[in-house]
Amino acid sequence: MSELDDKKLAIIGTLKEKSLLKQKIYDNTLEWFCVVKDILKSLSRDINTSLGNLDPRIKMEYTDRSNFDAQLKVAGDMLLFSMHSNIFQFDREHPAWKTPYIQKNKFNAYSGIINIYNFLFDSFKYSRLDDLGYLIARIFINHENQYLVEGKRQMGMLFSNYGNEALSRTSLQVIISTAIQYSLEFDLLVPPYDTVKIATVGQAEAKIQHSRVITGKRLGFQFNSDDVLISRPDEL
Repeated sequence: MSELDDKKLAIIGTLKEKSLLKQKIYDNTLEWFCVVKDILKSLSRDINTSLGNLDPRIKMEYTDRSNFDAQLKVAGDMLLFSMHSNIFQFDREHPAWKTPYIQKNKFNAYSGIINIYNFLFDSFKYSRLDDLGYLIARIFINHENQYLVEGKRQMGMLFSNYGNEALSRTSLQVIISTAIQYSLEFDLLVPPYDTVKIATVGQAEAKIQHSRVITGKRLGFQFNSDDVLISRPDEL
């Protein structure tokens, strides 16, 4: 067999193995993202019914933006749910590699990702394109519908059974509800005086015309990587 034949066989093998695997993961992730959208729609309807005739500004507003994006307005917050169209492998430093589940099969380290971002609603309302948003959680889903969640503080320790528990509508409901509650408790802080004591004429004009002064929760304070909790290997 020639070297060219060997390379062709290698290509065929990769297509049959890794590429087919990634397509399966993509299908799983897209299917679950549709469930996410349905949960958001149902949750907003149920919450709004419970709120009754209270101030409409605190009502939830669900919007299906595209196949890969959805948003939920919650009072003064905007949560963006975004599915990445590509499939990823955990980097070698990720604790997931230390789990028996991945050690027994390296292909279990490939997953699709659904990201949850938290922005201020006014950032969109007033087109403040320089405003900041934060990734508060991301959901990893693999070819067997096993899942892992990384998130800010209370999100991270809730879902540590990677390889032993398949994703379900109930678990997604808990993830989404936790993300919403975290966003509501994650307040906008006054920036340190020294960071805003000087402004350009352009910034002043922009503020007057469009309220375009960079704004984001924890503005002026470091959003530390140690705020992100990842399930410990012994808990996975």
